[in-house]
Amino acid sequence: MMHKEGLLDDWRSAVYWDVVEVIPEPDYCLFVRFKDGLKGRVRLLPEDLKGALGPLLDTEFFRRVYIDSGAVAWPGDIDLAPDAMYAQVAQEHSEREQAS
Repeated sequence: MMHKEGLLDDWRSAVYWDVVEVIPEPDYCLFVRFKDGLKGRVRLLPEDLKGALGPLLDTEFFRRVYIDSGAVAWPGDIDLAPDAMYAQVAQEHSEREQAS
């Protein structure tokens, strides 16, 4: 019989939107690559960086980005939802392919 912890581990290993690479870029952009190979840029708008995301307005702090369990994160328990980032990158990728 499989115990709950093993089931959770199996589910986590199957999540295709886990971020495996993140590189901070100018103007609140992040280059991200996901577990399934999809890659692209995520643009954060300064006007959206309020409340818990406020510290990201400091460009030195923004550059301290890292990956925590498949999510883009910063010190102080700040993170971004990888599924939403995946959707943004996939949509931009799809739009570029349609324009070609």
